[in-house]
Amino acid sequence: MRSIVRGGVLAGAALLLSACGGFGGAQSGPAPAPAPAPATADGPAMLGEPYAIGGVTYTPADIPDYDEVGYAGLYGDERAGNPTANGETFEPAAISAAHKTLPLPSYVEVTALDTGRTILVRVNDRGPMANDRLIDLSRGAAQQLGLTDDMAAVRVRRTNPPAAERAQLRAGRAVPERLATPDSLLAILRTKLKDVPKPKPAAVAAPPQPAAPIASGHAKPGDDRFIVEGPAATPTPKAPEKPAAAPAATGRGYVVQVAAFSTEERAAAAAKTVGGTVSRAGKLWRVRIGPFASDGEAQGALGKAKAKGFRDAVVIRDR
Repeated sequence: MRSIVRGGVLAGAALLLSACGGFGGAQSGPAPAPAPAPATADGPAMLGEPYAIGGVTYTPADIPDYDEVGYAGLYGDERAGNPTANGETFEPAAISAAHKTLPLPSYVEVTALDTGRTILVRVNDRGPMANDRLIDLSRGAAQQLGLTDDMAAVRVRRTNPPAAERAQLRAGRAVPERLATPDSLLAILRTKLKDVPKPKPAAVAAPPQPAAPIASGHAKPGDDRFIVEGPAATPTPKAPEKPAAAPAATGRGYVVQVAAFSTEERAAAAAKTVGGTVSRAGKLWRVRIGPFASDGEAQGALGKAKAKGFRDAVVIRDR
């Protein structure tokens, strides 16, 4: 009985001492972990409104299990320093990409279907501004994937990488290459690719062109959406050696439909670049060049617009 009482007294004293250690004095237990320092992270993912390219409408959507095959193109280095669709700065050496519908930013694994090599890429821009490509890769991404041509067959699969890999890609640095895709899976993906139309070869005389018109440096994230109106068919540009004599105009003739923008400011900047005019079209501001009395004159202006980077510009009859 005496030993039980003495044991109870000792236990109570120990509890009292441990409780006292929690007030003002030194902690008897392990020190709590310090609060983690705030880390730079991706902002809220953005989608944006539906938009059109060459008569085809694209609706941005958050699809966690996105997995498609198609063709990848390359960004032009001449766009270095320009803003992306989510307001970041395009860096050709970074491992980044443009996609038509995925949230910005998103992370995707891109697999080259000819080699099976796979890399992790950060999507932070809208594009490609052509209907025959699934994704546009920066020079850094293309080099890491081992692409040497301007166009390559790829698989694009959305993924959710660790925070450390996200931070590395945000900083413009590549993360380690993924495991090579097994031959059995490559065979399935290549079979699936047969249902995808091959991209049209670039016009022989076409000058090098950036992937899309770029907003001014003070763009707000997501408020620049490039939209092309008019017929889907794009005439082959030809610049006459000397201007053709303009016949007497009947009606208003021909115009070059350059692009349409969600803000008047961006439309005005584009119009200044190509010597065009801005007009309101519903909720958009449309940029056009002309009118011209003949199709030949309009084709000459079309070639100049494409050389400025508006490669989805078209000639239409102005009624």
